[in-house]
Amino acid sequence: MLSINLIPGAINEISASVRDTNCLTKADRYGMMAAIIDESTTDEERGSLDRLLRALVKGRIQVEDS
Repeated sequence: MLSINLIPGAINEISASVRDTNCLTKADRYGMMAAIIDESTTDEERGSLDRLLRALVKGRIQVEDS
């Protein structure tokens, strides 16, 4: 089975980066995917992920291919 180890503080870093740039990079998307799969994420981190996904769906965040 695949083992995923999320870097501590990664969700906060992604949230801060997206808040500053309004862009979600490929690396951010992979980090979010890892966090969603990781079972050890806290409720606070899950809330941050939910807010990022909601902003993405509503079009407030642009997706970069690079």
